Amino acid sequence: MKSIITKGFLTVATAAFFLTSCSSDNESSIVQNQKDYTNQIDNITNNVIITTYTSLNSKANALVTAAQSFTIGDAIALESTRQAWRDAREPWEQSEGFLYGPVDTEGIDPSIDSWPLDLTFLNTVLGSTTAITPTFLASQNNNAKGFHTIEYLLWGIDGSKVAADFTAREIEYLQAATQDLQNNTQALYDGWISSGGNFAAQFLTLPSTNYASQKNVIQEITDGISIIADEVANAKIEVPLNGNGGSAAPDQEESRFAHNSKADFVNNIISIQNIYLGGLTSIVAETNATLDTTIKTQITEAIDAINAIPGTFTDAIINNRSTVQNAQSKVNTLFDTTENELKPFINSLN
Repeated sequence: MKSIITKGFLTVATAAFFLTSCSSDNESSIVQNQKDYTNQIDNITNNVIITTYTSLNSKANALVTAAQSFTIGDAIALESTRQAWRDAREPWEQSEGFLYGPVDTEGIDPSIDSWPLDLTFLNTVLGSTTAITPTFLASQNNNAKGFHTIEYLLWGIDGSKVAADFTAREIEYLQAATQDLQNNTQALYDGWISSGGNFAAQFLTLPSTNYASQKNVIQEITDGISIIADEVANAKIEVPLNGNGGSAAPDQEESRFAHNSKADFVNNIISIQNIYLGGLTSIVAETNATLDTTIKTQITEAIDAINAIPGTFTDAIINNRSTVQNAQSKVNTLFDTTENELKPFINSLN
């Protein structure tokens, strides 16, 4: 989702040339007519994006600690590790409304959350004598590491795995995979902060390498929430709901080993909510209070509809399809509004 900024820079350069030929009164007038979105961009950058990545990295560290403490047959430690996985999964899913910056340009997203799982590779490694270390996994294909590899190791193919079922090789893989995950969450966090890659400066110090103006930044932010709304409705829900010729395809459901899909969807919509309330709402409400109210209402309705799906998502796509379809419809409505009303509104800003 890297912005195409050549045209924006040409516009800035042209405007700068024009302004040198104008009086100071004209220059003042033009500057005064430009909206200042510094506060909104700063809040989204620091209090939504970086705060979410801080939480993600902290919880990934806790997952490493839990996995290191787990031994074969220890049911309490297994449940603690599973909960640590769920805890880390939450801020990751709440970050999917802003999959730009280092998560994209550094290829971090696939290393954290590739799906489907490469079970052939995983089983080959488990059956070998190869030392399974974070360094080894870092060089392997993305479908053999990250959240879903860890999920599979913790729950098994049907979610019924117990502590006594583990092998020493599985624990070795689990511990390496959790550390590899945390290495990537650390790189993601570092990529945004001033003492690291400082991608935040791309948003806050303009023009920057990637963004010619505050409007370009806000357009990127808006694109991000529209993209995840589309993905939830038309990929994450649609494919397992109808991927078998219009019937359920449970094997296509992401996070099915842990039965965490509904939480994933809710957290994706919360990602939209956090970004929207973090800055976009004040921009929209200033001149279009109706659209602002509509978006906030649709966010709430989407979350409520997902939460209303009974039982597991795996069961619901077969036995409670109407509730899943209703949730999908609510998310699609939100997507339509962000794509066809919010984005044009943002594009029309000064």
